[in-house]
Amino acid sequence: MSARDELPGRVVRPGDEEYDTARASWNLLVIREPSAIVFVQAVQDVVDAVGWARRNDVAFRVRSGRHSLEGWSSLDGGLVIDVSELKSVALDPDARTATVGAGLTQLEAVTALGAAGFATPTGTEGSVGLAGATLGGGFGLLTRAFGLASDNLLSVEIVTAAGIGGAEAITVDVTRHADLLWALRGAGNGGFGVVTALTYRIHPVPRAVYLTAHWTGLGDLDRVFEAWQRSAPTADVRLTSQLEIHRDDITMIAVSVRASVGETLGLLQPVLSIGHPEVSAVEGDWAGIYGGFQIPTPEEAANWKFASQFVTTPLPPEAIDVIASFMASAPTSECNYFANAFGGVVPTSEPPGGSVFAHRSALFYAEPGAGWGRRGGVPARDDPLTPECLRWVAAFEDALSPFVQGAYVNVPNAGAAGWQHSYWGSNVERLRQVKAAYDPYDVFRHPQSVSPEPGGDDHRASATP
Repeated sequence: MSARDELPGRVVRPGDEEYDTARASWNLLVIREPSAIVFVQAVQDVVDAVGWARRNDVAFRVRSGRHSLEGWSSLDGGLVIDVSELKSVALDPDARTATVGAGLTQLEAVTALGAAGFATPTGTEGSVGLAGATLGGGFGLLTRAFGLASDNLLSVEIVTAAGIGGAEAITVDVTRHADLLWALRGAGNGGFGVVTALTYRIHPVPRAVYLTAHWTGLGDLDRVFEAWQRSAPTADVRLTSQLEIHRDDITMIAVSVRASVGETLGLLQPVLSIGHPEVSAVEGDWAGIYGGFQIPTPEEAANWKFASQFVTTPLPPEAIDVIASFMASAPTSECNYFANAFGGVVPTSEPPGGSVFAHRSALFYAEPGAGWGRRGGVPARDDPLTPECLRWVAAFEDALSPFVQGAYVNVPNAGAAGWQHSYWGSNVERLRQVKAAYDPYDVFRHPQSVSPEPGGDDHRASATP
């Protein structure tokens, strides 16, 4: 690919000193070798890069935070359009809105908004790209108070395909291209265009309470889990909590807004009263709290495999036994079962113009996941733990399948049958209609993006018109 003199922005190619760094993703289980990576510097760079790829019949992918867990934001032998250097923040405190560049990570966004005493819902992992998290739905520790990240998404600047071989930047909101805004609120990751900026509704959050409770061992798991799943989705709307289970311990994390430490402890008593957890609760500014619980990437496992699930009715004792059994036999200490409470405002927070997100009635989101290997250590392909961990996650997912409903597009279940309906439920046909209207040639695609052709999601053309 002779791209350096033709592509806009900062172009990195194989053989360049920075190539390995430029192509690396967070999840080292998946390694891609693109022929070029263009780090765009402006919206026009994106327009030019998409147009170049179309004219030269070069397959491409869109990337921001590098957390695409199956590696679908990159590809072998094609072009990666990376928007991570599109970093900007413009706050309007009076209107309670913020417009940000698509290159911001969640930590950068939380920090920038927090400096002005505001927040918008994000996920908990700071190095994840804000745009990617939002466009798939987006939930975390402010979700029950303020809804999904995509519920707070008011407007999007996006580069779409235009004509034969071209591209254009358009602004999408409830008055302009409202059908595309609907699709971007939950199905927008790389399948309709390249998002370059996003405008959010923001909320005053000057202070928050952050609580952790830790149980050693799994002896209390059945009672802790039952109490959590019965109380967390119906708790005071100010409170959102998560449960994380490892093979040697259980941790509950909770955040409350507009509540004191004492109130937060009281709201969590159904769970805290079980066994003898070690409990810590602090009050502070949300940005400081968020930054404080981040784990530096070099300290995280190198390789990850997850399965995503939603739970709409409480898990019965036999399902909790499945979780206990798999966690007790987890291949590594990084393997976990993670759950994030829903409820609160989520069932009623669908924004004006609607949203494709299909899991508002869930009690909680759940995620069996395996982590293994050390960064800079043995590559995943040579690590004997790789097949063991992959088998463990697959078996765990299968054992829980009778008790769960649906899946989360940001944590894709690769190879799953019926993935479209697992992610988007009854919205799939409307999504295809929006795709056909804005990208009839399927220019923006990856293995689990929506096809403009009914039934064509698994049979994509190899060319890019």
